[in-house]
Amino acid sequence: MFKLNWKRLGLAAGLSLSLFAAGCGTDEEDTTDEGTGDEGTSLVGEGKEIELAYVEWDSEVASTHVVGKVLEDLGYDVTLTPLDNTVMWEAVANGEADGMVAAWLPATHGSQYEEYADQMVELGANLEGARIGLVVPEYMDVDSIADLTDQADQTVTGIEPGAGVVAAAEKAVNEDYANLDGWEVQTSSSGAMATELGSAYEKEEDVIVTGWTPHWKFAKYDLKYLEDPEGSFGDAESIETMVRKGLEEDLPNAYKVLDQFNWEAADMESVMLEVSDGTAIEDAAASWVEENEEKISEWTEGVE
Repeated sequence: MFKLNWKRLGLAAGLSLSLFAAGCGTDEEDTTDEGTGDEGTSLVGEGKEIELAYVEWDSEVASTHVVGKVLEDLGYDVTLTPLDNTVMWEAVANGEADGMVAAWLPATHGSQYEEYADQMVELGANLEGARIGLVVPEYMDVDSIADLTDQADQTVTGIEPGAGVVAAAEKAVNEDYANLDGWEVQTSSSGAMATELGSAYEKEEDVIVTGWTPHWKFAKYDLKYLEDPEGSFGDAESIETMVRKGLEEDLPNAYKVLDQFNWEAADMESVMLEVSDGTAIEDAAASWVEENEEKISEWTEGVE
């Protein structure tokens, strides 16, 4: 298992969330290949380590924990590590993490893709029809970014600095829309953005947030994307799976699961909504996996 430089520097304290599989092997077990063992009774993963990196967006928390649970159930010792966007890409590219299911393409992670994609293996989309943009409650009397004047105190509530949706919002404010002169994109976090949205929504106050689909807020609140005639936020995107080079040779069954991992926005949003209502992400992921055996069997087809 590769170790991240930032771990050696002690910056990862409290970040890694380890999922230990029942039936993990001992230190003396062979770690060079996968299988069911001489008796045919061992789990596929046999306690082998695999690390998935993700960005702490509600959508990617959900997808990473779900696929992590599937790998855990196959016998892997799974570590899920939340990272900044660029660090996530760098970790997989350098082989310091084994993979991610959190690459928003072509726009949101476009700069990271351009820098790191040739250093990793691209497995394709695990979710189609994702999008980003400025989001407001339906009760607000505005439908386009071009029509904004002084709503929400001329403030867009964003998420983490460096996020693609924040960069697009800053481009819209600073370059693409003359009517947004004097506006501010206020960065915070995914959680703080959701809190601000919920508080304003309850009072029917103006609020404008950086948004993306899939996200549980669309299941909980009546929201809409503002039209984007200047194209600051790009077209619909896909969320893709990227893994380190050599993973297929080292962990062929895990590679196969990651390659076959694919679900719909409604699947992801159901997990996210459960978490937003107070369920621990580990429990929400486990419930979804238990209730979707048919889909899980598609992801694990051919695993032996």
